Amino acid sequence: MLFDRVLIANRGEIAVRIARTLRRLGVTAVAVHTPSDADARHVREADLALEVPSYLDADAIAGAALASGAQAVHPGYGFLAENAAFARACAAAGTAFVGPPAEAIDAMGDKIRAKATVSAAGVPVVPGGAEPGDVLEEWRDFPALIKPSAGGGGKGMVLVRSAAELPDALASARRTALAAFGDATLLIERYVESPRHIEIQVLADALGGAVHLGERECSLQRRHQKVIEEAPSPFVTSELRARMGAAAVEAARAVGYVGAGTVEFIVDGATGAYHFMEMNTRLQVEHPVTELVTGLDLVELQLRVAAGEPLPFGQDDVRLSGHAVEARVYAEDPARGFLPTGGRVLLLREPGVPGPAAQSAAQSAAQPDSRPAGSGPLVRTDSGLTEGGVVGSEFDPMLSKVVAWAPDRKAALRALDRALAGTAVLGVVTNVPFLRALAIHPAVRAGELDTGLIERALPELVTDADVPADVLAAAGLVFHALPQGDDPWEVTDGWRVGERAWTTWRLASRDGVHDVRVRGLPAESAEVLMEERPVPARLRAEGPEVDVTLGGRTVRYLCARDGDTLWLGRDGHGWAFTRHLIGDPGDRPGAAASGDGVVRSPMPGTVLVVKAQPGDRVTAGQPLVIVEAMKMEHAVTAPCAGVVTDLPVQPGRPVDMDAVLAVVTPEEE
Repeated sequence: MLFDRVLIANRGEIAVRIARTLRRLGVTAVAVHTPSDADARHVREADLALEVPSYLDADAIAGAALASGAQAVHPGYGFLAENAAFARACAAAGTAFVGPPAEAIDAMGDKIRAKATVSAAGVPVVPGGAEPGDVLEEWRDFPALIKPSAGGGGKGMVLVRSAAELPDALASARRTALAAFGDATLLIERYVESPRHIEIQVLADALGGAVHLGERECSLQRRHQKVIEEAPSPFVTSELRARMGAAAVEAARAVGYVGAGTVEFIVDGATGAYHFMEMNTRLQVEHPVTELVTGLDLVELQLRVAAGEPLPFGQDDVRLSGHAVEARVYAEDPARGFLPTGGRVLLLREPGVPGPAAQSAAQSAAQPDSRPAGSGPLVRTDSGLTEGGVVGSEFDPMLSKVVAWAPDRKAALRALDRALAGTAVLGVVTNVPFLRALAIHPAVRAGELDTGLIERALPELVTDADVPADVLAAAGLVFHALPQGDDPWEVTDGWRVGERAWTTWRLASRDGVHDVRVRGLPAESAEVLMEERPVPARLRAEGPEVDVTLGGRTVRYLCARDGDTLWLGRDGHGWAFTRHLIGDPGDRPGAAASGDGVVRSPMPGTVLVVKAQPGDRVTAGQPLVIVEAMKMEHAVTAPCAGVVTDLPVQPGRPVDMDAVLAVVTPEEE
């Protein structure tokens, strides 16, 4: 019998997604939240919510499950999803853990043990070494990949190409492993050049039933973090799918697996040879693409298996229909080296049908005998965002997932691009423009993928930080149209005897400070000075949307205001402009940064390591401070050669974006 009440031990988009399946099944959804997360979207979507000190506090969350009367706990992914001790605590309290047995989590959660287990079951593995038996500092087979033994999600993974890089790489990987997983144990493997990352979704019940649901192509990665995933893979043939699927099922059986899990393989793109990499003993971030091509709700199946029910189908019943592609929307700035960002969501637009409602529609549309006339692509967005919500550095930077399904891969990629163009998160800089560039890249369209593609194509994928001239002109026009105060004489119509005068707006953006000159009444007849030439301009506003006409060309923007800062959005892009008063120190037109030796934090985060002291002589580019944000390390370097004259930070202390980390005074020659 299915549960009546389930506690969701997670937050963000996955908690929202689980709650929707619970609601569809008539099961009460219980949320947990930290004090700072009390107004989060997943709390609003639940039927009941309880406060806990931390999403990693296993005892508090197990206690919340008991207090709420929940019969089961669904951990989602991240946090406690692969924590064997938490699974045991749930079992001891008489609460079902919606996941595999603790013994299976232990076996597959330790990458060293997992490799040995699946190798004994006949599954091929990548050659490598592991602590504590192997001395990793003595590894000499390069290139090599360092991994935290207890980790996943690409955190702490470091590619090393020479012995000279090894000591620093091991130190960094150990710090990240300890911070993210509480275990600094590492392993090292021979790195497979230009590999494809293919994973197999498996399902198993407690009665011996086990199947796979085909593969997902996850080769589009940056720093070992997946960016865009799809199902099925454009590389995998039906014969290879059968062999890899059978190997994945054997790997699951080898540890007595129960529930939904993913077996990940590194695949040689030239030969098709595959090697076991790891097994994620939980739901994957990219599970929606499997749902869309199979028509199955994986969360529902997880719940039914956890309740003791058998799988309702066998391997021969699994069919893949159409093609699905998912893009991960992150709070990060590709133009600034993908540094984490943050802020308050001032305006939100998310396309498509919220998951998981879309997968059944996709499946029916893909069946020839039931496909409605004119049926086309479908879009699903899984999100934890709300307007007014704050995106900070406390949690993972992933905000949402945009997923598109179509009868074929080409149409699915087109649908994904259109959906991303309709995505707006004004108030927070995101990677949406980067995702659009990646989705239409020729190699991606051709299916010629490997895990190094993004790094090689970065110059083509990352757009310049410079604000386009038409967007800057639009911002000046919008500011010109806004009321500047309660005094009617403050209306910026520029009226003078003879002709209207120009008003100069000094606007600071990501690429510096700019002067924009406007005159006239934007709603009737105005002009903007562009390249020293007056251009006829007009503005029409309707709610958060504004139509800006420049020289006869009209473009629609989304618009949001936060005090003196204005955000404009179009086609997945978002630009912020802050009004400055003319004469403010340092506000020179075109000035993007000062060369005064002041070192500022490029993101909100926590100081992890201070690598210099006041009085030290440093060279340009020398690392001074390592800042951690959203479980990622970022080295902040000296802007010039000189002497460190100020260092007002300490390890473990939080810092805001643009906070002063150090001052380097150039030495006079």
